[in-house]
Order: sequence, then C-alpha cells, then structure tokens
Amino acid sequence: MDPYASPKEKKIGAKPPKIQHVAPDPARSRSERMAEKRAVAAERRAIKKSARRHLKQQMLSKVEGGE
Repeated sequence: MDPYASPKEKKIGAKPPKIQHVAPDPARSRSERMAEKRAVAAERRAIKKSARRHLKQQMLSKVEGGE
C-alpha cells in the first residue's frame, strides 16, 4: 500500500472491499414489484384525469360567467 495514496486508493490491496449488490427487500417477487408499479401508474393516471376534469370545469365556468 502506498502511503502517499489518496483515501480511495488506499482501499485497493491484497483484499479489496467486496461490493454487495443486494436489493433492500429481497423477499419481494417480480410479480409483486410489477403489481406495485401498475398500482402507482394507475394512481398517477387518476390524478391526471381528475386534474383535467377540474381544469375543464374551471374553463367552462369562466366562459359561461364571461358572457
């Protein structure tokens, strides 16, 4: 090990640290993750739909109120 190496370079040697690629919750299956993604997408669609309806109602009330 080089005494003049930067802190990151000092970790390289005979036994470098092992990187573990483990998901935070490995108990979830692929189907559970997909179902969660579909639920989030459906919720976002519902929010967008609600916002469009609200804006349409505002627009119609402005047009009817302006006449």
